[in-house]
Amino acid sequence: MKLNTLKPAEGSTHSRRRIGRGPGSGLGGTSTRGHKGAKARSGYKKKIGFEGGQMPLQRRVPKAGFKNINHKEYFAVNLSVLQSLAEAKNLTKISLNDLRDANLVKKNVLVKILGSGELKAKLDVEANAFSKTAEEAIKAVGGNTTII
Repeated sequence: MKLNTLKPAEGSTHSRRRIGRGPGSGLGGTSTRGHKGAKARSGYKKKIGFEGGQMPLQRRVPKAGFKNINHKEYFAVNLSVLQSLAEAKNLTKISLNDLRDANLVKKNVLVKILGSGELKAKLDVEANAFSKTAEEAIKAVGGNTTII
C-alpha cells in the first residue's frame, strides 16, 4: 500500500449539487428556490423574530414599567454582620476594604449598612450609604459613620 493508491471507501463521497446549471441538470429553472416570495429573491435575509408576517412576539406582548437610569443598587450589610466581623478580627474601624477582605462584598459594589441586629462595639464605619436606624445605633454606642 502506498499513499498515492489510497482512496476513500466506495459510496462514502459524492459530488456536490450544482444548482442553476440549466434544465438538463434537473436543478435549473427556479434552482430549488420555488416560485416567487422573499426566499426566492437574491439578498433575502430573515429578520430576528420574524414569524412569517404574523405579528412578532416582541410586538404582541404589552410593555410595562420603565427602567430608571439613575437607580443605584446597594448591597445590604447588617449591624450584626459588622459586630461579628469586629469581634473576629478585633477591629475598631471598618471600611469597604475590610468587608471585601472578609468576602462579604464583591469589588466595585455599593454598600449600605442596615440596622438589623445589635451592635455592642464602638466602631468607625465607612460605607456608601446608611439607614437611619443603623446610623443611630452606631452613634448610640459611640461610633462614627462616614459616607464615601
